[in-house]
Amino acid sequence: MKRVTQEIILPRFQNLAACEIIDKAADDLVTIADREAETALAESLALIDADSAIVGEEAAHADPSIMDALSGDCWIVDPIDGTHNFAHGQPPFGVIIAKASGGVCQSGWILDCLSGRFCSAHLGKGARINGEEITSSPTGCAKPVAAVSMMFLTEDQRVSVTQNIAPYYEIVEIPRCAAEQYPRLALGENDVSSFKRTLPWDHAAGILWLNEAGGKAARLDGSAYRVDDADKTGLVGASSPRIWEEFVARTQANAS
Repeated sequence: MKRVTQEIILPRFQNLAACEIIDKAADDLVTIADREAETALAESLALIDADSAIVGEEAAHADPSIMDALSGDCWIVDPIDGTHNFAHGQPPFGVIIAKASGGVCQSGWILDCLSGRFCSAHLGKGARINGEEITSSPTGCAKPVAAVSMMFLTEDQRVSVTQNIAPYYEIVEIPRCAAEQYPRLALGENDVSSFKRTLPWDHAAGILWLNEAGGKAARLDGSAYRVDDADKTGLVGASSPRIWEEFVARTQANAS
């Protein structure tokens, strides 16, 4: 991950030609660096474990059948998480890799490309930053800090957040980068965040890492996230189980 960052990603940061930024879909960009980084990461991961399939974000976009491998043994790769930021020459952005088996994330790694912060976790073995074990810590603010992106909500959902959530939380914008958002939830910067899209390359590693740190990330019904249930929507991550439960209870009460 560090080699690909230094050799492929950072040389193109703030150095992309217009033709090297492509619209995959509405508000969804890909750059030449994403594609080159994914190829390099896939080649290296195949040398580590050739028996596990590789599910890369860009490869899956080109061929959705690649997603079928998520129910078996696989590597899950987000070559540049936060591509929108990267393409616009601003932080944060990072590289995310997860290792899953039977739909369950077993290991996860998140590298912040600019700071070098390296988050890692293995199922049942705790969470680490740069090799040091960490424990999730709430912000301690009078109102819990909630990272909620209003831009991805429907008009009705925006009204609901404004009327029913905002009075009880300090609402802040998301960084448009899961590689940054999950660390914020454990490091005392944010207390809770809700996610609408829950694709495995964005979330598998971060969910494992946050849960191993003592926070909580789960579906709205409390069920565990699986990498092979990408069709589902809705996910909440929080700095502690208590904050998760309070936020979810409030959102569910307001929806009923």
